[in-house]
Amino acid sequence: MKKLESGLESLLFRSRWLLAPFFFGLIVAIAALLVKFAKELLGLVTGLLAMSGSELIVSILTLVDSALIASLLLIIAFSGYENFVSRIGVGEHEDRPAWMGKVGFADLKIKVMGAIVAISAVELLKGFINVADYSHQELAWKVGIHLTFVVSGVLFAITDRIAEGKDGGH
Repeated sequence: MKKLESGLESLLFRSRWLLAPFFFGLIVAIAALLVKFAKELLGLVTGLLAMSGSELIVSILTLVDSALIASLLLIIAFSGYENFVSRIGVGEHEDRPAWMGKVGFADLKIKVMGAIVAISAVELLKGFINVADYSHQELAWKVGIHLTFVVSGVLFAITDRIAEGKDGGH
């Protein structure tokens, strides 16, 4: 019976590798986002002189949005892989991000939620810059969705703080 238990536990432990393709898929998504970013950047550069001020700002905010999403995907891919699959063996490489290996699952949830709030804020700002393109109802929905993300982020942080206190954290 002990041998069966040991075999099942070994199989369960090795099954973590089933997550690896998900994290590599996020890197592919970053590459796809890079193509979209390059297209938007090219449009900005080639159409710069014909753009109004608000069009320029919206174009720049779209680039910022893409950069935030790409950063979020990278954080999820790296920390998810390190938390659930295996440590990334780059040793003490000088370019290793300082946060790598230090972002736990609770930290990851907060970072993801913070990035979602930032992305939502960028989208909301784009909506307000192009206010003439939206009805009051559409803008109200954008604000409501953004506030939902903000409240959710705060609730995540409070929940993690309470959980830390129960575990003897600070």
